[in-house]
Amino acid sequence: MKLFLTLYLLTMCGLLSAQQESRLLRFPATDGKQIVFTYAGDLYSVPIGGGTARKMTSHEGYEMFPRFSSDGTQLAFTAQYDGNTEVYVMPSEGGSPKRLTYTATLGRDDISDRMGPNNIVMAWKNKSNEILFRSRMKTFNDFIGQLYSVGMDGQMAAELPVPRGGWMSFSADDKKMAYNRVFREFRTWKRYRGGMADDVWIYDFEAKTTVNITNNDAQDIFPMWSGNKIYYVSDRDGNKRFNLFSYDLTSKETKQLTTFSEYDIKFPSLGKDAIVFENGGYVYRFDIATEKSVKVTISILDDFASGRTALVNVGKNVNNFDISPDGKRALLGAHGDVFTLPAKNGITRDLTGTSDVHERNSKWSPDGKWILYISDQSGENEIWIVPQDGTAAPSQVTKSEDTTYYYQPYWSPDS
Repeated sequence: MKLFLTLYLLTMCGLLSAQQESRLLRFPATDGKQIVFTYAGDLYSVPIGGGTARKMTSHEGYEMFPRFSSDGTQLAFTAQYDGNTEVYVMPSEGGSPKRLTYTATLGRDDISDRMGPNNIVMAWKNKSNEILFRSRMKTFNDFIGQLYSVGMDGQMAAELPVPRGGWMSFSADDKKMAYNRVFREFRTWKRYRGGMADDVWIYDFEAKTTVNITNNDAQDIFPMWSGNKIYYVSDRDGNKRFNLFSYDLTSKETKQLTTFSEYDIKFPSLGKDAIVFENGGYVYRFDIATEKSVKVTISILDDFASGRTALVNVGKNVNNFDISPDGKRALLGAHGDVFTLPAKNGITRDLTGTSDVHERNSKWSPDGKWILYISDQSGENEIWIVPQDGTAAPSQVTKSEDTTYYYQPYWSPDS
């Protein structure tokens, strides 16, 4: 009986732990003791082995790309506190953020844009308290950025002596850096092999020389310099997913270190003895000594105020519209639901009423009886129909055998 009870309690603890595990964790960084990451636009900290995360910031602006100083006492990050996206620093255990940069406002400066936000924190120097960041503060071209350094005193940022730059990492003595010359890490399309595909380059600050160490038509991005190796992610392997690779500076050998096949490795960061990265919304830790990666189980215990049920004025979120064939009602798609409204007097009908499902591209049938729309209710984008008067539940029309993205559907003239 005791054995059964023990097994039962262990099973229940495992189930509760699995239920509490959080996802959509972004931009992790580590100092070897803790991992700091972004969740729902705020910074959180968790022990290196995982567990319940502690919230470090609470501003409504987005905080991202944390990076630990070489001694682990300071945390630099990019944040949207005062209108612009700028570089800030705070104690790594928590405290009041201090603003370090002041730059012009950009039209394209958002985490969801394919250019990404401005003033992204890249790394710290190893021998001094200088923070490196990528900025578009002086460029007219959104596709080009420069690398800058700024000190803890918040003096004017100094541009590095390279014409353009993307992600980067310093050698241990700060005399060289591995870097990308283009930045494509926010692009959403896959398997790009064109002229804008990134390579990893090494720039020597004393010799003023630049050497390409990857020279591959695939994407080679996020270089991280540790000891005699430069780590980076690439989609050069057979399954075309971004996996972790290393380049040995002595033997010139390139080695693949991970074999993820479902999701890409995103936004890796080098820390003490380990690299942490995103994969499928989870945080993973790659141990440099053993060359093994493990998923870090992280729980967020928060009030989730931004995700609680609320009444929303959907009139401000209309994304498509149509008119009934008799002109008596209007069809609107708003805030992920499908509505019909009377031309004069009558009731507004929410034909879907699914706060946890996204419906879009609704269209009225020519005979006036049906509304079709696209919904992800089944887990994939499919076409659904519902009676326009709401007298019956919606029904699914299509069932794709693979993941297919549907655009606006149209009715035939005879419905």
